[in-house]
Amino acid sequence: MSPSSALPSPRATPGLDVPPAGAQEPAGHPDGVRATARIRAAHNGRVTTLPQLRSDGPFHLRRLRTGGSAATVGIIGAMSAPLGGDRLTLDITAEDRAELEVTTAAATLALRGPTTEAATYDVRLTAGEHARLRWLPQPLISAAGSNLRQTYTVELAATARFVLREEQLLGRAGEEPGRLVSRILVHRAGRPLLDQHTVYGVPGSGWDGPAVLNTHRAVGQILVVDPRLDVRRDPVLLGEGIEDGCAVLAPLAGGPALLATAVAPTTSTLRELLDEAYAHALAR
Repeated sequence: MSPSSALPSPRATPGLDVPPAGAQEPAGHPDGVRATARIRAAHNGRVTTLPQLRSDGPFHLRRLRTGGSAATVGIIGAMSAPLGGDRLTLDITAEDRAELEVTTAAATLALRGPTTEAATYDVRLTAGEHARLRWLPQPLISAAGSNLRQTYTVELAATARFVLREEQLLGRAGEEPGRLVSRILVHRAGRPLLDQHTVYGVPGSGWDGPAVLNTHRAVGQILVVDPRLDVRRDPVLLGEGIEDGCAVLAPLAGGPALLATAVAPTTSTLRELLDEAYAHALAR
């Protein structure tokens, strides 16, 4: 199954406008929403259960019916978010031997709020021994005037299997994007696997130049971590037969992991590229 069919290593670069891991976040705007939703999956010896499913703020969590022993949770937006000044957190844990997939019912739209101050959207993902965790949200849209800092903090046990898909659309039709700062920080067995920063939108410079996105406005990546992966391969350029856009799939030095990065003119083309990269990653 492709990672888009459900519900739907570069090191840190100095000078980027991203707070270090564990840094104290600003308090946010007094009118901003502060919310933390939690999902905890556990294995009872037969199937995966959800002993904690706590909705909060804009996050309405719902268990979806699936076959087999795995659990799937859909996140439904209960209000417009993130807006400037919001402080939003998703805390997702798959305990030992649990199998959990988390999706979103619709795209996340970052909008300007009552302040130009940045909103923060932190996703914390933890997978225990022999657990399987898949984070497969719909795209994040950076609307004009928005200001968002999104952070993924991932902790994986040595035997955990993990998939993360990230899709970003910079601006809606006919508009410039807002400011979008993103960080993905992954540790496996207590050791760093990936620490990646990206910055898009004004007042940044260079992000829309020929060396980065050029005219493309859809960008995304898929990270696959699996002890069973064959990572003894060279980077692969993908996208032949797909109109415009391209993707590259490359192994990470710190573990059995492959990272695909793609750019495209539209989200539909981006999804095609990431699906191709995922299928290529699992090919043996």
